[in-house]
Amino acid sequence: MGLSDVLYGAYERRLLRQIPPDRRPRHVGVILDGNRRWATSQGSGSEAGHRAGAAKIVEFLGWCEEADVEVVTLWLLSTDNLSRPEPELAALQAIIEETVTGLAETGRWRIHPVGALDLLPDRTARLLKQAAESTADIDGILVNVAVGYGGRREVVDAVRSLLTEHAKEGTSVEEIAQMLDVEHIAEHLYTRGQPDPDLVIRTSGEQRLSGFLLWQSAHSEFYFCEAYWPDFRRVDFLRAMRAYAARHRRYGV
Repeated sequence: MGLSDVLYGAYERRLLRQIPPDRRPRHVGVILDGNRRWATSQGSGSEAGHRAGAAKIVEFLGWCEEADVEVVTLWLLSTDNLSRPEPELAALQAIIEETVTGLAETGRWRIHPVGALDLLPDRTARLLKQAAESTADIDGILVNVAVGYGGRREVVDAVRSLLTEHAKEGTSVEEIAQMLDVEHIAEHLYTRGQPDPDLVIRTSGEQRLSGFLLWQSAHSEFYFCEAYWPDFRRVDFLRAMRAYAARHRRYGV
């Protein structure tokens, strides 16, 4: 063990002492950004960056377990990403398939796909559904894997689902308009039944949400980290947790 490892270990323990157990987030959302730029900095192609980013996920979920986080949402592929050049997109989808299948096979976490699965290749959608089914009874962190996800698309899908449900019951448009409220839409989101994210982390230095959990993050706390996702360290995670614990949450008030 080198001197830097000893110093980082001491610093991590110091950070942990600054994060009270009763001020830790239940739900953490993560925008895993910077894989391609990391690859460029390493002189590698984009696929190497995506694989390095995928390899970080298991380590990150382990940190979340240690912090007693209950729900984690990982944004792996946006609806905008679906317009990337075919060779890169195909490689990325294959990496996502391997990653989600691997997460399920650990038997540690409950996998829940969130996104417009109808926009994905049949194989990708099928593997996501299989991962959810095979882990449904696991008593571990609920891991939302956001694939083919866009915040605006989610709200549209929620409203469409709500209208379809009431149309089957014979409810008129006027009646729907009278009864429609925030809770009715929330009940049709991809994350229905889950707590909204308390903390949203974005790596790579970008300071925007890009539509991530657009509805659910209305009262979330945000933490932007300069590190590219493959370089994201436990000390970076603990800094995000410390920043969250130090904030006074106003919930829009």
